[in-house]
Amino acid sequence: MPGPYNGRAMAETISTNQFRNGMHIEVDGAVWRIVEFQHVKPGKGGAFVRTKLKSLESGAVVDRTFRAGEKFARIHTEVKSVQFLYDDGADAHFMDEESYDQFALPHAEVADELAYLPPSSSVQMLAVDGKPSGIQLPASVELKVTETEPAVRGDTVSNVTKPATLETGAVVQVPLFVDRGERIKVDPREGRYISRA
Repeated sequence: MPGPYNGRAMAETISTNQFRNGMHIEVDGAVWRIVEFQHVKPGKGGAFVRTKLKSLESGAVVDRTFRAGEKFARIHTEVKSVQFLYDDGADAHFMDEESYDQFALPHAEVADELAYLPPSSSVQMLAVDGKPSGIQLPASVELKVTETEPAVRGDTVSNVTKPATLETGAVVQVPLFVDRGERIKVDPREGRYISRA
């Protein structure tokens, strides 16, 4: 009978000569994506591999060098389309759009994204080793302005802005001509006004 499965026991191990761009590996307990790599065979000494790795968690890119043949756990990642259902304050609830399975992510882990996510939005979810790991927002989202100072008619000065509260509770700087009740396009990754929707 197989021993207890802790989610990592079955991890596939790969060595540096199996590296491919876009593959995810575990280094120092964290998951990294291989952005690029280069095998180096110096005249003296052992061969090594120079890599650029991108952190799945922070998005930071670092340069790392490994000895040729060093082994790593390969992490399987996949991106799924999911629908945001609701947020109860403790957890954000989602549904897999293919299987209709529902699952939750801790509110704190996705708080930044939730600021731009009205219920029933579709987003991309990243699963790492089959477990939901985070969500990826689209380049732009349409949201309704629920609170802002009255629009200033005829003011076309584009670099003057005012704060506007959106239906999700996020606050973004918008041009003076934007009025309450209007729908606007926002870049959720930078919290930046793009245009009227």
